[in-house]
Amino acid sequence: MTEYMRNTDAFALGMEDDARLRSTVVTILTLDRSPDWDVLVDRLERVARLMPMFRQRVVPSTPPAPPRWVYDPDFDLRFHLRRVVAPEPGTFETVLEMARNAEMGEFDHSRPMWTATLVEGLADGGAAIVVKMHHSLADGIGGMQIASLVFDFQAEPADLGPLPPVPSATAALPLDGVRRSLEYDVGLTRKLVRTATLGSTKLVVGGVRHPRATLASVWSTATSVYRTVRPINHTASPIMQDRRLIRELGVHEVPLSALKLAGRNAGGSLNDAFLAAVTGGLRRYHERHGAAVDELMVTMPISIRMPGDAEGGNRITLMRIALPVGVSDPRKRIAEIHERALSARNEPSLKLTQDIAAGLNLLPRWYIGAILRHVDFLASNVPGAPVPVWVGGAAVTMQYAFGPTIGAGINVTLITYQDTCALGINADSGAVPDLAVFQECLVEGFEEVLALGLEPAPAPPAPPRKKRPVRTPTPIA
Repeated sequence: MTEYMRNTDAFALGMEDDARLRSTVVTILTLDRSPDWDVLVDRLERVARLMPMFRQRVVPSTPPAPPRWVYDPDFDLRFHLRRVVAPEPGTFETVLEMARNAEMGEFDHSRPMWTATLVEGLADGGAAIVVKMHHSLADGIGGMQIASLVFDFQAEPADLGPLPPVPSATAALPLDGVRRSLEYDVGLTRKLVRTATLGSTKLVVGGVRHPRATLASVWSTATSVYRTVRPINHTASPIMQDRRLIRELGVHEVPLSALKLAGRNAGGSLNDAFLAAVTGGLRRYHERHGAAVDELMVTMPISIRMPGDAEGGNRITLMRIALPVGVSDPRKRIAEIHERALSARNEPSLKLTQDIAAGLNLLPRWYIGAILRHVDFLASNVPGAPVPVWVGGAAVTMQYAFGPTIGAGINVTLITYQDTCALGINADSGAVPDLAVFQECLVEGFEEVLALGLEPAPAPPAPPRKKRPVRTPTPIA
């Protein structure tokens, strides 16, 4: 891990001056019974020793340097790992309410930004673990990499041997932050000069050899960056406009194989089918409130994780896309979403994600808030464990993830477990004051898309028949 926060994470952290833009992720693991406490302690201690940020806190730097990760000299696992008995009635709704409160709570920035709470004594004899962490610690894929240090693939906990050594940290010296910020500024200046020199050389050579292609490439990148950072001045939804600090959580489950088949039958992917179901639910929700809607703006996380990247960490960028909510035919909606999502994944600005974030970090917060607060919804698809897993001898029965709204009206996060897509719904009560109604509409949206899996896939168009050459008979002399 680098000592400085990635610019994208610094961007997310800086936004939290506005509490509506917090980047808090909450996950619920439901278990068939209480896990072995000593094993759970051992596994999370390993995480804190092998994943640096789980033992580090964030300290400010002098701009333009981003904040720095430093080891917390007062790290205490007993603060981060808690154990409680569920209050009455001890149902899943009880755990969901605990997760809702965790989602709305602020982190103590003098400590590492995560907690895990074991909830025991549920009415059905089961237990649950509620994990709260800042998004800078892990994205969806990074979170599953971290979970692999906690999970077992058999009921009997594996013996992982002695704990790794505690990471050593040097004591901070007076003016250490100022010195490091100056070093960062010097390094940044060198990088800019080197990049500008090399970039200018390539641009000149390319302009001489291929002037039209070079000009088109520069224009394409510039317009892509503009699409990424342009502010949105109003919500597309006529009803999901208010933003508040109160969050409401909900869950839903659908079969993974059926959702995949539905997407494939419509010429799309699992993610396309997922987005089509969510947009179908949003269309119904607007219709229930007597509002017509054509398109809604979604923020969709796109992974920029590369081979060789360290495990854990947050390596996503957020792309905003207008999705066709008003298209009632689910098959046509999937096809349209497929094209738009593919276009977003091919944006030239993706390779400039960190540079764009560095520039945004220098802009006024009100401008940045304008980019985020008028997005209608977020949707995220996270691949989870494809096989059964255990925690401290207790079987994991399901996993739900609740991504942050980051200024949007609602976030629907899909995480897979075996053959189930578990949906975590995180709603801003200002935008969606009636979550139960939204959930009904969302269920109908998924049923509509899942029905495509019951239909035979359309036959691919037959290849054009080759015309046989007309043979002219050879005249007989």
